Parts: sequence; structure tokens; C-alpha cells
Amino acid sequence: MAALVLTSILVVTIVLQARFPTRRMLIVLAGAGGSCLASAVFGGGGSRELLADVPWDVLVLLVTLGLLSEAFVEGRLFAVLAVRAAELSRASPVGIALVFGVAMYCISALMNNLTALVLVLPVVLIILKVSGASQRQVTWTLGTLLVACNLGGAATPIGDFPAILLLGRGAMSFTTYLVRAAPATMVAVLIILVVATLVLRRSQGRVGNEVRAAISRSLLRSLYRGARLERRLVLWLSIVFVAMLAAWTLLPASGPISADLVGWVGVLIALAARPAFGERAIRTRVDVEAVLFLLALFVMVGAVRRTGVFTLVASGLTSLPVPPSVQLVLFLLLVGVVTGVFSAGPSMAALLEVAAVLATRLPPNVVYVGLALSVCAGSSLFLTAATAGPLAQSLTERTDLVGDDGARVRFGFTQFVPVGVVSFVAIELVAVGYCLIGLALE
Repeated sequence: MAALVLTSILVVTIVLQARFPTRRMLIVLAGAGGSCLASAVFGGGGSRELLADVPWDVLVLLVTLGLLSEAFVEGRLFAVLAVRAAELSRASPVGIALVFGVAMYCISALMNNLTALVLVLPVVLIILKVSGASQRQVTWTLGTLLVACNLGGAATPIGDFPAILLLGRGAMSFTTYLVRAAPATMVAVLIILVVATLVLRRSQGRVGNEVRAAISRSLLRSLYRGARLERRLVLWLSIVFVAMLAAWTLLPASGPISADLVGWVGVLIALAARPAFGERAIRTRVDVEAVLFLLALFVMVGAVRRTGVFTLVASGLTSLPVPPSVQLVLFLLLVGVVTGVFSAGPSMAALLEVAAVLATRLPPNVVYVGLALSVCAGSSLFLTAATAGPLAQSLTERTDLVGDDGARVRFGFTQFVPVGVVSFVAIELVAVGYCLIGLALE
């Protein structure tokens, strides 16, 4: 009975928060409270026990990396990079997809992709608006940037929540994850960029000519004339960040200095360059919503884990009368579909428990990297599954884009589907290919 009740609370909460995103905080906090109450009633442990099981180090990493991103924003790094990328792309749809796609992949691998997108996307939207881009061009340009962000986040252990969760929980070391995941995500982003280029070139003739492109570049230079890089601050932040990367790479994962401690100390040192800004950032720019959301998820998942449901699911999967490689492929497909429906955070928090059981029977590195890649595939399937999807939709609607034919250009759930399906298939194929090769080599 406990397993049924607690699993139902988790599933219903995840469904409702996806269905009513404007009320998701109230929903997940209510779900966490209900899980604590039900767990206590059924003898599985109350809030004290469930909170003790929360991976607080993961939350610390998320907060510290978010503050580091804000510090780079203070140095105007993203604004300057956005303008430079616009110049390099020559304000053409193909150029924007390629240049900004690569840029967002690299930035998301190291920084908070939401912060980067807030500063970079307005530059892209200005170019698209002045050039009178068509619906297809807007869809594939913006869609490519979102998928590149997802892949960049999956490329390193500090890029996005799923990878940070693996690092924080000690499932994989920083170096092991980086060496295995980065090449796979590079292959996937290359496939997406090639497809986007082919699609955008078909409609190249309907976009504004060189005159419009020149107008776009002139307008950007005028709007961002005051965006000058604060070299001293950015240099200091870069030195500290490189030192943090070195510590994550060289220090043993099982040692006394954990990944979250490196992030904690490193970010405080970085903020010491601007004490006034550092104090203000800690007070006002910590993403409290994300922390509370993930805390509630961890509590609900912990309550279900105590009932043995995840172990039962993993045992059922591994008991299928098929080879282990097929079992793993089925798990990856399940991860991708579930993530597409429920988004990356809830899916990773729950399915990592199943992966942990599979990792006792299959090579752990293969299972965990395959899991991260499949979560990335699922988060690229629908606009609502992507972390930055709703933000991109909101910013696009505010820009009021109009094509050459005078029709309103939108970027919503329906428009994103073609990009999402192509991206899902490409990334999932890379995930399956990685795992099959990994199993063959182990």
C-alpha cells in the first residue's frame, strides 16, 4: 500500500506541474508535504528522515554555479560575445544557427544556459525581426539554439542538472564523465547543425538580402555600443573558474574535498573581486525557485525509493528474456519518452534510481552517460520539456516577429515539434550507439 500511495503522489505531482506550469511550485511543495505525511503514516520515515536523504551537495553546486554565471554577466561577457557572434554570422539565418549554435553549446557546457539565453536570445531576435525571417527560419534557428543548449549542458558534469546530479552523488568522477560524454554530445550537435543548415538553405532566398543583413548589424552595434567587456573582472573570474575546473579534475571524488565544496569556496573567492555585487547577488540572484523545486522532487523520489519501487522496476527490466544490451536500449528509450513528457528534472531524479540498480549489473559509466544523453534527447523533444523552452517562447512573443508576407511568426509548442522530433531521434541514436560501443569495449 505504501508503494502504491507514494508512487501515485509522485506521478500525479509530476503530471500536474507539467500541466499547470504557472502553479508548479505550489504543486510540487504540496506533493512533497504529502509524501512526507504518507511516508510517516506507513512507517517509512517522516520529513526528518527524508530530508536527511536529500543530496544537498547537488543543490549547493547548482546555487554556486548560478552565482558564477551572474558574476560573468556582471563582467558583460555574454553581451559582448553575443554581438561578436552576430557579426561573425553576418546576420543570415544559416550563419545565426551555426555560429550561435556553437556558441550556446560551449557556454551551456560551462555556465547556466538560462542566464546565457536571456542575454543572447534578444540579439538573435533583433536580427530575425529586421530580416523579416519566415516561420520556418525562426523555428529552426531558435530550435537549434535550444537543442544546442541542452547538448552543451550534457557535455560536462557542471553544465546542467542531470550531469550535476551524477557528479554530486559521486556516480561518476568529473574527468570520467567529461571524457565520455563530451565527444558524444559533439557528434549529436554536429548532426543537428547539419540538418538545420540544410533546412534553412532551402528558404534562404526568401530572407532579407545583404542590405537587410547590414542594417541588422548596424542596429546591433548601435544598441550594444556600451557593452564593453570588463577585462579585469572577467580575467579574475576566468582564473578562479580554471582553478575550480582543475580541482574538480584532479581531486579524487571520494576525498574530503568534494565537488560542492570546490564550487562553494571557488565562487566566494570569485565574488570577492566585487564585494558589493557579491552581497547583492547572494541576496537577490540565487534561483530559490529552482532550489525549492528540486528539493521537493528529491523528497518525493526519496519517499518512493524507500518502498523499493525503483529496485522492482530495475529488476523487471533486467529480467526480460533479452540480452543486456537490449535491456539497456529499452531503458534509454523509456528515459527519453518520460523526459519528453515530464521534463529533465523530475525524470532524472526518479530514473537515476533505476539506473543505479542497472549499474550494478552493467558497466556504470555506460549506464550513467547513456542516461544523461537520453535525458537530453527527451528534453529536446518538446518545447515544454526543454529547460529554456518556455523562456524562449515568451521572449519571442514579446518581440512580435512578422515575416515578409506580413503574417505573425510564432515560436510555440506546435512550431517546435519538427525540430524536436529530429533532435530527439538524433540524440537518442547517439545515446544508443554510445552504449552499444561501450558495452562491446568493456
